[in-house]
Amino acid sequence: MPVEIPDDSAFSSFRDQVLSPEGWSSRYSLGGVTVWCREEETTTVQKLKMRIVCKDVSPETLYDVLHDTSYRRKWDSNMIETYDIGRLNANTDVGYYSCRDFVTMRSWLPLGNDFLIINYSVKHPDHPPKKDFVRAVSLLTGYLIQSNGPSSSTLYYLTQMDPKGSLPKWVVNRASQLVAPKAMRRIYKASLKYPDWKRRHGPGLRPWLFPDQSVLPGVSSEHLSLQRCDSLQNIDESCASEERTERTGDERTNHSDEGD
Repeated sequence: MPVEIPDDSAFSSFRDQVLSPEGWSSRYSLGGVTVWCREEETTTVQKLKMRIVCKDVSPETLYDVLHDTSYRRKWDSNMIETYDIGRLNANTDVGYYSCRDFVTMRSWLPLGNDFLIINYSVKHPDHPPKKDFVRAVSLLTGYLIQSNGPSSSTLYYLTQMDPKGSLPKWVVNRASQLVAPKAMRRIYKASLKYPDWKRRHGPGLRPWLFPDQSVLPGVSSEHLSLQRCDSLQNIDESCASEERTERTGDERTNHSDEGD
């Protein structure tokens, strides 16, 4: 299926979905992070929604942290590799990310006083699944950042992701509920350190705000297609268990993230 670059209505729809309480069940509320889940009728992969209040962090700083690939290497210990593939327009690009194996089309937009970033998985002819990884599928993933004043923000994260592999979906769903809150706290802590780091690392470089700074090659949407879950092979992971999945996620999200 062809891809569609999100327009303003797609961003508004995502924001409405994030902010609406309808259909969501509370699963976790501790340490400033709240987690909700929503079971979908058409898939066994649940939607997960989280919220954290980030005191002493402006919405602009959070937005920069979520975009800045160079800084992400400092705080995202789940990440094995990430790189940008190309740009479709001023606020849409295609990139690769691996903990599992993802190729996604990402779009971003300031909408009123809010900042939004959304992505979903696509197929790119030059970036097929890698041999030693499981190609996973983001059905819909995104962030909503809202201001609580000049130096305080609320960060929302919504995702519906199929990790593929042969792990039972209930194991994946349970592990996600436990691991994801740690990742939210990690983004918050990284955001507190970002202004100082950015002053020393390309302080004026923000291609997500200033498209003329981008050096990415152009990509046509005609070269992309929607990545469907059922078109990917389930790699055998039968040796994995719920305990191992939870422990691995916990260890990865607790690694130290210091360094210049």
